[in-house]
Amino acid sequence: MHNRLGNHLLNRRNLLALGGLTGAAALLPPGRDGRYGRHGPRPRRLAHVPAFSVEMPLPPVARPVQVRPDADVYQVRIKPARVEIVPGLLTPVLTFGGGFVGPTFRARTGRRAIVKYHNDLDRAANVHLHGGHVPAVSDGHPMDVIDPGRFRVYDYPNTQQGTTLWYHDHSHHTEARNVYAGLHGFYVIEDPAEAKYGLPRGRYDVPIMIRDALIGQDGELIYDVPDTRTTLLANGRPQPYFRVAARKYRFRLLNGTTHRLFRLRLEGDLPLIQIGSDGGLLPAPQPMRELLISSGERADVVVDFSRFKPGDQVTMHDTSGTVLRFDVVRRARDHSRVPDVLRPLPDLPEATVTRDVVFNLDLTTPKWRYLMNEREYDPERVDFQVRRGATEIWRIHNADVERGGINHTFHLHLEQFRVLDRDGEPPWPTDLGRKDTIYVPPGASARIKVRFTEHLGRYVYHCHFLDHSSLGMMAQLQIVP
Repeated sequence: MHNRLGNHLLNRRNLLALGGLTGAAALLPPGRDGRYGRHGPRPRRLAHVPAFSVEMPLPPVARPVQVRPDADVYQVRIKPARVEIVPGLLTPVLTFGGGFVGPTFRARTGRRAIVKYHNDLDRAANVHLHGGHVPAVSDGHPMDVIDPGRFRVYDYPNTQQGTTLWYHDHSHHTEARNVYAGLHGFYVIEDPAEAKYGLPRGRYDVPIMIRDALIGQDGELIYDVPDTRTTLLANGRPQPYFRVAARKYRFRLLNGTTHRLFRLRLEGDLPLIQIGSDGGLLPAPQPMRELLISSGERADVVVDFSRFKPGDQVTMHDTSGTVLRFDVVRRARDHSRVPDVLRPLPDLPEATVTRDVVFNLDLTTPKWRYLMNEREYDPERVDFQVRRGATEIWRIHNADVERGGINHTFHLHLEQFRVLDRDGEPPWPTDLGRKDTIYVPPGASARIKVRFTEHLGRYVYHCHFLDHSSLGMMAQLQIVP
């Protein structure tokens, strides 16, 4: 199963870049891969995926194996499994704990979590807490892997405000195929300071991972050019339904794909009220009819179903199809609210350093090169040296405009940042608040401002289209005293 999921990765470099293009399959260079020719992918037999035939599950909540005075201690096994994604078919996948979406950690601001991951796979793996403010040794650096049969302990201080994070494999060269195969899950930091806002909570606070897949008639999860992944999944099931009460819900939306943008809308233009971003609550709620969310980004939204009666249905759509259907099944009392003012952003000091980060794909070589600032990733090279305590402005530019343009997303490990502007214009509504991942369209630029606080050591920044970072579109910073 492992070979089927990824054995073409390193010799299909040229194909993966084109996943960001319109009509990518038609543009594939002939002869690069046995499945591909001048006219794109050969026909294959795919699983029949009926819409709304299965209920959306909620990932299990991780339970500590030990509760210490200073920390909660967890153990998770990284292991292969066979799970039902399409009804009636078993699909071989890679998992945290046996589920296609790993267990949801519900940590608490100010209380440490210690997680011991055992690797039961036949390959190296690791765990990156995406968006986590953690010491370098617990960041899941791409070169800090857990070999088969070994374990690694990650120590998460959880000093951040309440937020929706996620964890996923980040082992270099294999992160894209491992995440696609199922090594992903939610990590929610719950903050007592948020109680005063009265937002939906408990059973009405629901994590939803949205991603894509290509599933064969035999249940195989096919790793292929990203544009061919036509099946949309919510919490690991295809186009499911989810039973709701006629009241407000908080949905923690995560784009868990390795290479895709989603533009989400609710049927009838029911508003999505965004209340949180990658790093926690926004200063104020942002009502919107369409939510753009790129690979790795999170958006907490409130949806109010109180106008509906039992028996009504509301679908969530992407431009490529239906993602999920909400079935209103009962009425319920609702004392939650969405206040006009949420969590203010702290002031950042004046920046003392300005840096440039450029995504560019070199198409002139037989094997295209995936570059940041004209360089492929080298774990022995430090690209930026940053002083602890410094505040910096980074200018992110996507220089890939050839062949119709190639999309990229920017992700910075360790620190949340603030988006200052895009091409000299105000940030998008989805840029507000604390961010760690942003979408940068072809030819576009964005300026971000970030303060590097107490942790020292080496971290990475990269394109979060993981099919790009796995092939070299990644760089390294070192934070020094």
